[in-house]
Amino acid sequence: MVQYIGALDQGTTSTRFMIFNHAGDVIAIHQLEHRQIYPQPGWVEHDPMEIWARTQEVMAGALAQAGISPKDLAAIGVTNQRETTVVWDKRTGKPYYNAIVWQDTRTDKICQELAADEGKDRFRDKVGLPLTTYFSGPKIRWILDHVPGVREAAEGGDALFGTMDTWVIWNLTGGPEGGAHVTDVTNASRTMLMNLKTLDWDEEMLAIMGIPRTMLPEIRPSSDPAIYGRWQNVPICGDLGDQQAATVGQTCFEPGEVKNTYGTGCFMLMNTGQEIVPSQSGLLTTLGYKFGDAPAVYALEGSIAIAGALVQWLRDNLRFFDFSHHIEDYARAVPDNGGVYIVPAFSGLFAPYWQTDARGVIVGLTRHSNKNHICRAALEATAYQTREVLEAMEKDSGVRLKALKVDGGMVHNELLMQFQADILNVPVVRPKVAETTALGAAYAAGLAVGYWDNLDDLRANWQKDKVWEPTMPEATREKLYQGWLKAVTRSMHWLEEEPA
Repeated sequence: MVQYIGALDQGTTSTRFMIFNHAGDVIAIHQLEHRQIYPQPGWVEHDPMEIWARTQEVMAGALAQAGISPKDLAAIGVTNQRETTVVWDKRTGKPYYNAIVWQDTRTDKICQELAADEGKDRFRDKVGLPLTTYFSGPKIRWILDHVPGVREAAEGGDALFGTMDTWVIWNLTGGPEGGAHVTDVTNASRTMLMNLKTLDWDEEMLAIMGIPRTMLPEIRPSSDPAIYGRWQNVPICGDLGDQQAATVGQTCFEPGEVKNTYGTGCFMLMNTGQEIVPSQSGLLTTLGYKFGDAPAVYALEGSIAIAGALVQWLRDNLRFFDFSHHIEDYARAVPDNGGVYIVPAFSGLFAPYWQTDARGVIVGLTRHSNKNHICRAALEATAYQTREVLEAMEKDSGVRLKALKVDGGMVHNELLMQFQADILNVPVVRPKVAETTALGAAYAAGLAVGYWDNLDDLRANWQKDKVWEPTMPEATREKLYQGWLKAVTRSMHWLEEEPA
């Protein structure tokens, strides 16, 4: 009997289920969006029940599309938007509050208080992360402090915390009827609560954040032969945060290998092997993956909050076009940005600055500027931010990048990919399967059940689709990049007082 691997990819804007064969080819895909909820400026929420409903719909839809049933799946892997935080009642399965999304900035005051004496790098040695609104720990603390009854429920053992992988796995494996309350090392490493060395919840961090340990899921390997639980008798045994999943999908298994994913945000990861590399340049030290009993693999990460989300903003808020892919047509209608730069610091600046008081700006406007220049500037913003992260990564690691492996939704934008190669001055390489996030989750699950034997099996699946070579003159490259750096300074320290 031919068997397949399923991958549930629970993303920031949509949820999808993909089915892969042994060669890593896509057999079926079903994808549905969910609402983005903005209760007030800087706040971003999702409805966890809506996401659970979408999860069930996309799984059924992909299986129907492939003409197969659950028994044809050898295993299921899960990948997810990281840091997004949900707390729910384990008896009823109902959330106490909406999921607080990774982009949300409401925890700024909590982070400032924790950073007051020793600065935002106070916990970096232990957890690899700066104190910023991005991570889950402060979001849990906010829910405990602000949602009536939750702290009591947590202390009584009834409230459970999870990132979105934990939420969907718990529901898939039984929910209130004994669902598995688990996460993997990659997602746990984004909470500020896991010790990078022990790969366990850190008692000191829990005490400082005021978070009861009873709320927290069990931390398991990203690929686990012991399996987390079952859905319709199919083992669920792979779990990776989306950026780490893309790293696995791109087969970046050797130290020094790098991938960049262009999605809602933009995230570059470098495999650093079994070495924990502290960043001196504004990057994150994080878990890359852990396969079964093998030692954990670490990574350096450059996180950019807004990439594809800027295109969505032009589409939904400013009504520049009806479909996101139309941005390329408008951007191509002009030969350059006309001096216009957009710094999309909608939720502050992430790597390498970590400034929560920054806000988005459009600079360089003249009477000559038009919609096409703004569209072009929006695409270029992603490429400039990537260069800043890459320079920080080269500084921290001492490794000079020879080529950049890329994936995610935006890599089908040819104008952006060429500009990315030009501004980095290195070739940009797109693989045959650009949806490497779901593929990485499938690989993790497949390795756990022996569907694939080893990493060489996975490497054999990776195929190049297209390469963009840099063609821009050096003087032009540097002039454009200096303009970007100047624009970034205009976005900084925009908020003069703490948000309420």
